[in-house]
Amino acid sequence: MSIAVLLVDDEELVRVGIKTTLEADPDMSVVAEAADGAAALSLVLSHQPDVVVMDIRMRGMDGLTATRRISDLPRPPKVVVLTTFDVDEYVYDALRAGAAGFLLKDTPPRDLARAVKLIHHGEAMLAPSVTRRLITKFARRGPTAESRDRIAGLTDRERAVWRLVSQGLSNAEIGSALHLAEATVKTHVRGLLTKLDCNRVQAAVLAHEVGLLDE
Repeated sequence: MSIAVLLVDDEELVRVGIKTTLEADPDMSVVAEAADGAAALSLVLSHQPDVVVMDIRMRGMDGLTATRRISDLPRPPKVVVLTTFDVDEYVYDALRAGAAGFLLKDTPPRDLARAVKLIHHGEAMLAPSVTRRLITKFARRGPTAESRDRIAGLTDRERAVWRLVSQGLSNAEIGSALHLAEATVKTHVRGLLTKLDCNRVQAAVLAHEVGLLDE
């Protein structure tokens, strides 16, 4: 079955470009388009897409609010945030709200299609160097009592996996780094995210908040 995608952007030309890129891949189809967050929320309910490609700055309901509301649904689709770095400082909050990926609008077409596939299959897509800068910039708030409690029960192996997840590595890359089978990595990642009660991108944000990458 193809991956059902909902496009959300208030610029029609941008939507046309993204749609053309994604539908060139036989494994995905654009099932609906929206020009603002309110329409996106309605279309999520009616079309039940697998992935939502979401702009942040839009007239009407913005992408941040829409991402929060979509993430609160019983069976939410995965949300990929598309933005322009140094303009959309709300991206950090979108990641905390449940977005599963973050990409720049100048991402090459092939990488955009790959990102949608990875996110659909449970990976994270962090625009590597830029996203690390972004998360680091906005995660300087430091650990909270809640975040300390969430990480207290992690094993050494889970912390090692968490560190690599937070660097944007795929399961296969984590397996190579730790000399583990990919299936074993998947098990560790699943357990890690269950304990942290978050997705991969939120785990990366949390890692920066508690200083994991500085250890």
